[in-house]
Amino acid sequence: MSLTAIARRIAAGVLVLWLVSVLTFLMVRLIPGDPARTAAGENATAEQVEVIRRQLGLDQPLFTQYARWLSQVVRGDLGTSLTSPRPVAESIANAVPPTLSIALTALLLAIVIGVGAGVVAGLNRGSWLDRAVTAMTTIGIAVPGFWVAMLLISIFAMKLRLLPATGYTALSEGFGPWLQHILLPGSALALATAAQIARQARGSIADVMAEPYVRTARARGAWGALLVRRHVLRNASIPVITVIGLQAGHLLGGVIIVEAVAGVSGIGTLALRAVQDRDYTMIQGYVLLAAVVMVTVNLVVDLAYQWVNPKVRAS
Repeated sequence: MSLTAIARRIAAGVLVLWLVSVLTFLMVRLIPGDPARTAAGENATAEQVEVIRRQLGLDQPLFTQYARWLSQVVRGDLGTSLTSPRPVAESIANAVPPTLSIALTALLLAIVIGVGAGVVAGLNRGSWLDRAVTAMTTIGIAVPGFWVAMLLISIFAMKLRLLPATGYTALSEGFGPWLQHILLPGSALALATAAQIARQARGSIADVMAEPYVRTARARGAWGALLVRRHVLRNASIPVITVIGLQAGHLLGGVIIVEAVAGVSGIGTLALRAVQDRDYTMIQGYVLLAAVVMVTVNLVVDLAYQWVNPKVRAS
């Protein structure tokens, strides 16, 4: 991909982020409740609430409020939480490591398990392996993530006592304790994603195996691992990359429930608390972070397309 194409995609991503910021700014103001009252506290007088309202700039027109907030965001200032004196950016930065650890672990497990199972099923279409993988993907997609998390905690933490049931240990405190705490929530979050990836990989592999050029390659003596590596995997990978990109975004939603079950104080917990407390500055920061992640994932998927498919690169 040329630098010009990358610049165009980055510009499109910036436009998307701006639109998300506008919609988020307007939508959070539809949340019932008075932000000034939330910031002042339940026992504050009307005069105190009005003072807070002026301090927050809520007495100004919406356009002025948005312009002020956007200028702060560009400088890296997401504002201050209405329910605590801490800056929103600081709260989010402290909540990112647990969420990132769980999400990346889930994504890695999902890719390894999903692609592996899908390739095996696709190469053995109609066999008992294919039927087993198809059945497991159906179950994995149907079962809720929070139920899987509770089941894994019940088995591996409460009965077998092999892993901790709740909590999080930072990676700086040791790889072993960190891995022990993220393995259960990461595995629970990975199940549905792995099922989606396996289903797509299985279908893509089976479709490519039926293509004429694969039969031609076989006639020329390409068999086994050589056939799969040179002619099957590359051509079947584009739909799988698409699904992986979409599922990476969906992990942001799934991690909220898994964190609540596993007792991990991450981005999901922070977002839930912000909604419950009507902390609109925190909500805006969370939505903007989610949008940045989605735009970044889409850019990475586009770059992966170019690497995998030379035809897309040439176009």
